[in-house]
Amino acid sequence: MKINKVKRQQLLKETIDKTPFITDEKLAEKFDVSIQTIRLDRMELSIPELRERIKSVATTQWNETVKALPLDEVIGEIIDLELDKRAISILVINKEHVFSRNKIARGHHLFAQANSLAVAVINDELALTAKSELKFMRQVKEGERVVAKAIVEGIDSKGLTIVRVNSFVENEKVFTGLFFMYRSNDHKGDNPNANSN
Repeated sequence: MKINKVKRQQLLKETIDKTPFITDEKLAEKFDVSIQTIRLDRMELSIPELRERIKSVATTQWNETVKALPLDEVIGEIIDLELDKRAISILVINKEHVFSRNKIARGHHLFAQANSLAVAVINDELALTAKSELKFMRQVKEGERVVAKAIVEGIDSKGLTIVRVNSFVENEKVFTGLFFMYRSNDHKGDNPNANSN
């Protein structure tokens, strides 16, 4: 049984407040209406489209700047960043990311999203991946939205910064990676000879 417009719009607003990165397609599925109806509801409620909501969350939730690479070189859109602690990015899997025959994402795009996020979270002008340990948990398909979450876990015995990145589609983990990051000596902090000549 379909719910009336007023009730649907109220539930739509509550749903978007709770999960701001939900797509119009998912909302249409949830409320059993057309995508056009969802768009009209959003317009009436003055709720911006997904891309604008992502930008809005990004600008209000973090004001730190990526140091190790230009922002436009990060694969995916960074929506949260606390340097040397954590970062989150979103990558929507489009036609250019998938194999044409089966619409499954090429693995190197998931790796690139995770790796660039591991670089971006490092508070250093020079951050490079020394090595990584990766595991792909399941295939990702065209149209799915991958949320990558990076956590800085510490420094290993060789002085490399360890960053763990887990990537999810909705609540399902699709990729996990451990990245060992090289950074320039003057930012390691625990190197007593960092500034000696």
